[in-house]
Amino acid sequence: MSLASESTAIDVRLIAPKVRHATIFATFQSLAAGESFDLLSDHEPLALHGQLLQQWPGQFSWNVLEAGPAQWRTRIGRLAAGKTCCGSCGGG
Repeated sequence: MSLASESTAIDVRLIAPKVRHATIFATFQSLAAGESFDLLSDHEPLALHGQLLQQWPGQFSWNVLEAGPAQWRTRIGRLAAGKTCCGSCGGG
């Protein structure tokens, strides 16, 4: 199974804060079009969403699967090249 397969989950609660976003970005960059991973967090990952919008506008999907209060689970996927965002992530 590849690191970026759909069944992969990254639990950021288990990752040192200073390397969390770098780990998430590396995982995202390893995705092929149509692949995704689930992100588990103890807070709503709004800052991460904003960073993805800045770095990869229109290139990712963002689907909230669980919205707290104890845990957030978000599925982040790589969109096919040239495909525009569906709008659910706020990207263009």
